[in-house]
Amino acid sequence: MMRPADDFDLILIGGGLAACLIVWRLALDRPEVRVAVVERDGRLGGRHTWSFFDSDMDEADRAWLAPAVAHRWPGGHEVYFPGRSRVLATPYNSLTSEGLHAAVARLLAGRLIAGEATSVDQDGVVLTDGRRLSARGVIDARGPQATAHLDLGWQVFLGRTVRLSEPHGLVRPTIMDATVVQTGGYRFVYLLPFDARTVMIEDTYYSDSATLDRAALGTRIDAYIRSRGWTVEAVTGEEAGVLPIALDGDIDAFWAGGPPVARAGLMAALFHPVTGYSLPDAVGLAREISAATDLGSASLRALTEARSKRLWRERGFYRLLNRMLFRAADPGRRWRVFQRFYGLSEGVVRRFYAGRSTTLDKARILAGKPPVPVAAALRQLRESGRGSSA
Repeated sequence: MMRPADDFDLILIGGGLAACLIVWRLALDRPEVRVAVVERDGRLGGRHTWSFFDSDMDEADRAWLAPAVAHRWPGGHEVYFPGRSRVLATPYNSLTSEGLHAAVARLLAGRLIAGEATSVDQDGVVLTDGRRLSARGVIDARGPQATAHLDLGWQVFLGRTVRLSEPHGLVRPTIMDATVVQTGGYRFVYLLPFDARTVMIEDTYYSDSATLDRAALGTRIDAYIRSRGWTVEAVTGEEAGVLPIALDGDIDAFWAGGPPVARAGLMAALFHPVTGYSLPDAVGLAREISAATDLGSASLRALTEARSKRLWRERGFYRLLNRMLFRAADPGRRWRVFQRFYGLSEGVVRRFYAGRSTTLDKARILAGKPPVPVAAALRQLRESGRGSSA
């Protein structure tokens, strides 16, 4: 008996990174599972670049993602602060929305559905045009939603990819150039050299506000380009974003609201608390879903909620660091926190970005005189560990 065209084993609402990796992993491990993705504009991945260090995931996962990785820099990466510059040996990678769409859209075989959900339940979704799509399993992956239950700072950025008239001279990515004027919180410029004359220049802020002023950030990018002596031949792309930075919150209350379905990605608070990076968490969730024996909505809800809560509780140390950054440091001097951090061993730095800091790593990060007022730092230490946010 043929199944209706609008009946699936699994429906993912939202076609961002987390949803795409779930589709991809299921296609590799369980191709018999009939998966559909509902995405507002009918295209996967939006307009984004996701980057990761080799040490963020194991070799098998890097191999799986390789078709969507547009650039890899085996020679490591650089950071710059007033009075400190450093080259770190860990290779760096960037995955693009174009590569992600190309890799995943073909796996859906026509099950990428352009539309927007108006209601979601454990049995399916209703779209704005009135269509009802049914499935045993439903996962909401529509991105971060406003919530009173998480205390957040923000990473606000505008990235512009340009082709220059002459070679830029960069040999590896610059993860942070914090020698720029500090405006609106901790500010740094992020550089990805895609070829000898093409570079993405991203102006980034750790800000108390989620406001993104494109015009102001664009003006600052122009000024940075001039400061490097570069001349732009053409602008080939632009992307912008506002990523959550977790300071505190009640993860149980966060999960108590909303439709009783599984969640993925930022919708599930699955991101590194300090960097906002979500790719390693999306890889881990895709792996766990692919290995699940039951892909029904109730089981998937339990799986994604348990994973989110476990990681939230394991990552209390990183939220403490964020509170020190946002609440103990003067906004114009927040760069000192990162400058001090980059004086630590490369192993400590690698494990920090991977979210796997050891007890000794944590002691080293906190040791010595803090680069913030001592009284304010002690206040955040005293307040850490309260309630379910610990």
